[in-house]
Amino acid sequence: MKKAIVLTLLCIGTLAYGQDKFNAGMQKAFELWGEGKIAESSNLFERISAAEPDNWLPVYYGSQVNTVASFGEQDKERLTQQLEKAQEFVDLAKAISPDNPEILVQQALIHTAWVAFDGATYGMTLSGKVTAIYQKALQLDPNNPRVVFSKAEWDMGSAKFFGQDIAPYCKDVEHALELFANFKPESPYNPNWGKERAEEIVKNCK
Repeated sequence: MKKAIVLTLLCIGTLAYGQDKFNAGMQKAFELWGEGKIAESSNLFERISAAEPDNWLPVYYGSQVNTVASFGEQDKERLTQQLEKAQEFVDLAKAISPDNPEILVQQALIHTAWVAFDGATYGMTLSGKVTAIYQKALQLDPNNPRVVFSKAEWDMGSAKFFGQDIAPYCKDVEHALELFANFKPESPYNPNWGKERAEEIVKNCK
């Protein structure tokens, strides 16, 4: 998941053009992320957001860079720092762009990272929240491929945990791929990740 998202974002970064500070800053932040410099990338997204207080994208990516780095993290102190920072960013993003399905997916991923780290501790309190977030996002934008895919991946993980059939959710991921095929982001920086991960899951389903 980490590799797929980072590679997609690097591609987004290379599509950026122009010499203004926003484009240059965003591209540099993506480059730092691709180099594994999580703190540096996060800090740069934060500086960009300070200069662009009405733009939700810098804080969205500031949240995402910290969240993605947290999956697989074993050090609780480091994970806590990253996910608390991710939550700060996503709270800012929500204030700028309420009821944004992309931001809702990002919030769900923060909760998912906590559950993935310690399901026994966080599963009871956060699993219901994740499910509710995806339901809301799906109501807001049923044709958003990241919403459909992320919800399906969450549902699939839950089904595996409880020993249930994942076949219905494989179909949901296939539907997400159909949506990815026709999706066009509003700008070079708008979220456009998920397709490669969805393709991988579909292959595993078969």
